[in-house]
Amino acid sequence: MTITREDVLQALSTVPLDAGGTPLSASGRLTDILIEDGGRVVFAIVIDPSEATRMEPVRQAAVAAVQRVSGVGSVLASLTAERPASAGAQTPPSPHPKAQSATPPQRTQRIPGVNHIIAVASGKGGVGKSTTACNLALALQSLGLRVGLLDADIYGPSVPKLLGIHGKPRLLENRILEPMEAYGLKVMSIGFLVDEEAAMIWRGPMVMSAITQMLREVAWGDLDVLVVDMPPGTGDAQLTMAQATPLAGAVIVSTPQDLALIDARRGVSMFKRVEIPILGIVENMATFICPHCGKTSHIFGHGGARAEAERLGVPFLGEIPLNMTIRELSDAGRPVVATDPDGPHTALYKAMASQVWATLSGGATARPAPRIVIE
Repeated sequence: MTITREDVLQALSTVPLDAGGTPLSASGRLTDILIEDGGRVVFAIVIDPSEATRMEPVRQAAVAAVQRVSGVGSVLASLTAERPASAGAQTPPSPHPKAQSATPPQRTQRIPGVNHIIAVASGKGGVGKSTTACNLALALQSLGLRVGLLDADIYGPSVPKLLGIHGKPRLLENRILEPMEAYGLKVMSIGFLVDEEAAMIWRGPMVMSAITQMLREVAWGDLDVLVVDMPPGTGDAQLTMAQATPLAGAVIVSTPQDLALIDARRGVSMFKRVEIPILGIVENMATFICPHCGKTSHIFGHGGARAEAERLGVPFLGEIPLNMTIRELSDAGRPVVATDPDGPHTALYKAMASQVWATLSGGATARPAPRIVIE
């Protein structure tokens, strides 16, 4: 059965927005409604940040109502402060900037059972961020920690390939997803929920909705660390993580050349602006050693990320070489830390993990998310 936008709106008309009984469908607070293959429905409800706690039951009721529509397979719904795309839509009044700054910041709820959440980010794509996130998560696990890995790169999910995971997560009670597992890690990715070749043509609110749901509607259980592989750049997804998640810190991945470092600086600047600690910078693809002649080449330069870390006053976590073994094992879904635990490359990731954990366990606890105010 084909699901239409009208079917979804009809279901949402049964959800009251307030005590006066205003139907959610007529409130002007809905973003575009996206209906995808497999009966997946995606939308967001526009709120003021101060309404987050009060509107959460409305969001849950909206999910339940749409789920009852014949043909619906799954529902991604979130609360967002972004204005709806439809013309003339009513939006909740925004407080005056001065009044906003005087209001105590909203305290984002921690994810039950998760002690620390860290973001692995980059200012641009193609620097090996996802490979670093996977191997860092496995290296943290090698320290005896309980670790999860969330692939929040909505437009280019790589974690299923990197960990060799196939299939879809099981749906538990109350619409909670059971995470997939690989090499002892608990893993969630949008790549498990969509076709591998599907183009994710989603607006900002859709991306935020998906990330929020994968964070908070997954049975993560008890974790010491949840590693989040972020999309590249400094856009909606990064701001969503900063606002909606009590991040303990961020790891920035860059290659050594100046073009990548320019974007890495933006990443560091963004996390500092939203009061997220920088756990360190990683220089990836730092050195290439020819497997035939043994000659060392600095294809992307060398030492740029170390110098940048010193300039910015943030920790430098180390260098990872441009190496065929790392690439081949990653393509095969067999990360180097898991398949060569005593190898030289694994030692580099473990050293990074030890530095990160020393910072986290030394007092950098998961902090309340800041409230971002634009004046």
